[in-house]
Amino acid sequence: MENFLKVLLVKDNEVIALCGIIVIFFTIVAFVRAIKNDRLKRKSTAAKDTKEEQANDKIQVWPYLVRKEFIVCIWLTIGLLVWGCITDAPLEEFANPNVTPNPSKAPWYFLGLQEMLVYFDPWIAGVILPSLIIVGLMAIPYVDINPKGNGYYTFRERIFAITVFCFGFLVLWIMLIVVGVFLRGPGWLIFMPWQEWDSHRIVAETNYDFTQFFGIDSKSLLGFFIGGWVVALYYVLGMGIPYVVMRKGKTMAKLGIVRYALVAFLFWTMLALPIKILLRLMMNLKYVWVTPWFNI
Repeated sequence: MENFLKVLLVKDNEVIALCGIIVIFFTIVAFVRAIKNDRLKRKSTAAKDTKEEQANDKIQVWPYLVRKEFIVCIWLTIGLLVWGCITDAPLEEFANPNVTPNPSKAPWYFLGLQEMLVYFDPWIAGVILPSLIIVGLMAIPYVDINPKGNGYYTFRERIFAITVFCFGFLVLWIMLIVVGVFLRGPGWLIFMPWQEWDSHRIVAETNYDFTQFFGIDSKSLLGFFIGGWVVALYYVLGMGIPYVVMRKGKTMAKLGIVRYALVAFLFWTMLALPIKILLRLMMNLKYVWVTPWFNI
């Protein structure tokens, strides 16, 4: 734990520790507020309030919400100015080409990407996945067919959206940053908080491609087709089974085949990240599909 506390108290890591506290605090606040709103909605429904009564129970964004946000913005700006004045920037010494930092880490906000590079091809981790994240965020207004929750925050009426967002943001982004900052030590090896960072530690790991488990060269033509078939099967089953189950439901009728395909593709691509991490950690699986152009 001594080494973990030492890493935690590094000046450059203060922001990450503060970010973690803020994320946990506001996640709890958001869920508490959502649960309270769910109870209010149930009471309102049980009391059979009319639409006019429900409308009278609302307040306007302006000035009530905007005023609060403006005050918070002012205090946040003051806090950052004071913090910037009383503390020194965590600058290091001049770069020495003869000395390579070990571990060499990206800025904290890019450590999630650096962590993904451990498990994915650089082309996938550095270009495809970040691009899909941006595309997914841009597509939300066009694929969200749930009209509930507009103007108020509730969990019960938007379980899927909130759960997917929390999983993507908290687990697949914040958690990867925390792992990259506090658990990745020399050689980019994982050190538990109670372990000392040993720069001479050597871990002999042999990673295998998927087809190599069956004695098939992953770079051969047969390995190429088997790997591609596994990846295609993952998406076909992942997208096809829910479609078959929900094809006659109201949700599918509202969503439509195009929007469903987009949502399902992004959802299963997101899930592929933790699946691939677990396969690497548990089975030393390097790539499922090896091609001359990219590896998955």
